[in-house]
Amino acid sequence: MADTQVLGTCAPACGFKSRLPHHMSKPSRAKVKKLQSEAMKAAAERRAAKAEASKCAVTRGEVNLDAYAEVDGEWVSLGISAPARRALIDDGLYKLSDLRKVSLPALKELHGMGPNAIRILVDAMKKADITFRS
Repeated sequence: MADTQVLGTCAPACGFKSRLPHHMSKPSRAKVKKLQSEAMKAAAERRAAKAEASKCAVTRGEVNLDAYAEVDGEWVSLGISAPARRALIDDGLYKLSDLRKVSLPALKELHGMGPNAIRILVDAMKKADITFRS
């Protein structure tokens, strides 16, 4: 604090002059518990709202993951992540040879296809001597 600051008066009844308030009592234990409870409830509501607003259908539990498990065997063996596998299956690509039907830029545009999945697919296609559609 600056030395030039003017001292304030606490209250008309008190008359105590100070830069800092001195009548601030410590909140009671019950009040602290109440405030903590309110904060926890607000945080839980924010988490619930965030989960509700989630864009991912898998996170919301709207996707039957067992249906994907029946057809993603080849992608699992390559070590591709689950979002990338779902993106491939949703696009009708069930095995490595199906990738001939799509171009690399179109594959990169699929929601869920990350750089690691693209790298794995390109390497597997090179080994199998398969090329993307141009």
